[in-house]
Amino acid sequence: MKKDKDKSAFLEYFGDTPKLKFLDFLIGNHFFDFNMTDMAREANISYNSLKSFFGEFLKKGIIVKTRKVGKSDMYKLNMDNATVQNFLRFAWFLTKQDVGIENQKNVPLVQDPVLH
Repeated sequence: MKKDKDKSAFLEYFGDTPKLKFLDFLIGNHFFDFNMTDMAREANISYNSLKSFFGEFLKKGIIVKTRKVGKSDMYKLNMDNATVQNFLRFAWFLTKQDVGIENQKNVPLVQDPVLH
């Protein structure tokens, strides 16, 4: 379990709800796939919490099923999803800013806002 001083910049900014802890876990492990039990344990959330929003993340394409290992389905962050790509850029921007690499001035938008 991470101590407060070990929290990512993302969790420091936005809190550590189960969804955010899960997203934070996926950010740091986006190269790997995991079954749901391992995801819940590694994200330090309950399996029931994960189940409560897992289907929504799957439906929105935030996570994707990669393969089946024995009886377990394996999932990972969907790096082909534009929302995920922008989310990763934002999370890494926060990290860089937190350690002083990135300055808030003149930060380009990840995507231009849609004006209606």
